[in-house]
Amino acid sequence: MTAPSNAPTLWQRLGRGSAVSVVLVGVLAWGVGRVVQTQVRDGQAETLRTVARPGDIRMLSSVSCIFCTKARQYLTEHRIPFEECLIERDPVCLADYKRLGASGTPTLLVRGQRQLGFDPLRVTAALGG
Repeated sequence: MTAPSNAPTLWQRLGRGSAVSVVLVGVLAWGVGRVVQTQVRDGQAETLRTVARPGDIRMLSSVSCIFCTKARQYLTEHRIPFEECLIERDPVCLADYKRLGASGTPTLLVRGQRQLGFDPLRVTAALGG
């Protein structure tokens, strides 16, 4: 068994001011990362808004689907034209859902091409953007 070391820990060696600096740098890096992430997301939304036309995107949704809610919020917030129907409330929507063999919601029809789930990059690619 080895004797306990009396050597100072890293935090003791750095001192209080240095420890605060390390924390501040970490917080700053996190904040910059969030800003960059937001700018990238907004750029993707702008591209999608540029290529999407009314009638291009139809979302088959469910009233209890949280992913449908997130997709709706994204499309609405970024003013991307889309149509939506709810499979529990619209018999035509439910028939389309079954006809497509959809396995979950949201199911998107992007110029007639079925996509399970909402991915802005995949929708943009399907629209030629």
